[in-house]
Amino acid sequence: MLQVIYLGSDITTVARLKYMPNQALQLTPNYREVVNWVKNAPEDDNFIVLMEKKNLNEDITAITYIRQECAHRAYIILMITELTEAERHRYLQCGINDTISRMASLTEIHNKILFITDRQDQLFANNKADKKILHFKIPLWKRSFDIVFSFLAIIILSPIFILTAIAIAIESRGPIWYTSKRVGTNYKIFNFLKFRSMYSDADKRLKEYMDKNQYIDEQKNIEDDMTSYNKVSDILQLNPLGDVEIKEDDVILVGDDTIIKEEDYKEHKKIKEENPYVKIEHDPRITHVGRFIRKFSIDELPQLFNILKGDMSVVGNRPLPLYEAELLTADDCIDRFMAPAGLTGLWQVEKRGDSGKMSAEERKQLDIKYGRTYSFGLDMKILFRTIFAFAQKDDV
Repeated sequence: MLQVIYLGSDITTVARLKYMPNQALQLTPNYREVVNWVKNAPEDDNFIVLMEKKNLNEDITAITYIRQECAHRAYIILMITELTEAERHRYLQCGINDTISRMASLTEIHNKILFITDRQDQLFANNKADKKILHFKIPLWKRSFDIVFSFLAIIILSPIFILTAIAIAIESRGPIWYTSKRVGTNYKIFNFLKFRSMYSDADKRLKEYMDKNQYIDEQKNIEDDMTSYNKVSDILQLNPLGDVEIKEDDVILVGDDTIIKEEDYKEHKKIKEENPYVKIEHDPRITHVGRFIRKFSIDELPQLFNILKGDMSVVGNRPLPLYEAELLTADDCIDRFMAPAGLTGLWQVEKRGDSGKMSAEERKQLDIKYGRTYSFGLDMKILFRTIFAFAQKDDV
């Protein structure tokens, strides 16, 4: 239901608004009373606030308070006689939605209300979307197990932590820990901990080794795909306004500093979306110590601190780097993020010993499956199988 409130004290305006057709109207000169009405109304009710323009500072105080307390349930229309450009900027900045002349006819006001009524889903969308957003809350049994398991594991494995740290420090310069931003449960971003297994400039050298990415679609020719990918990347990044051969029927996309054919852009985007995971076999960026600790999954042990803190769970879906997670925001991928982020999970125990050779689609589907079906029994089964999957057969 959409309700209308007049926030003001102009006698003439009040007298006119009382004759507005087919519309219940509430009147008050007090903005705090507006907030009370909104808060006490049913949650599905939205409000149009016809606000009389008075003193700029007083109005800003009122608008700011309504916005803070009522979020997006109030659509504020400022009733004005005149408005300077500076005032317009200030009012917009603090949260008004629209303006209308104080001398507007009842027909004009009524038409504006009808316009807003017909578009409630769009104009009040932020409020409704907040209520519908899925949010995962970790069960008590799972969190309790995570705390006990991670605490005991850190104590028992402390000698391995110490020896690994010493070996990493001896072999190459750089920090012992590797910290990266990862996306976990509910798309929450956190600092993900690992023992450093690569040379310190590994991230900068990623593009150099992208042609070794084993998740490139197996049905495509890798060389052709990367040529196409790099060709468009060059157009977009290295030579944005360079020569572009344009035919009569080509559709051209023009940006601030980019000119590109639509078919080239779509091909570039398709390759990225089909291969969101990056995994390089026989990666030359890995140190000798790093190769060993990866083989036996020792590099993952610092994530026990993430588990103890609550960023992750012992069993769940692997938290993804930002560049991978941003490609998995479609509706059919949401379930993978509506489950705990985990140290080990379903896809790790499915094919971990087989060179990690699992397609991006297989990995995504197993993550989604876990998000929909996880249970204590499944967690214990995965954890038991993980014990026998630590030693990988190949260098991945």
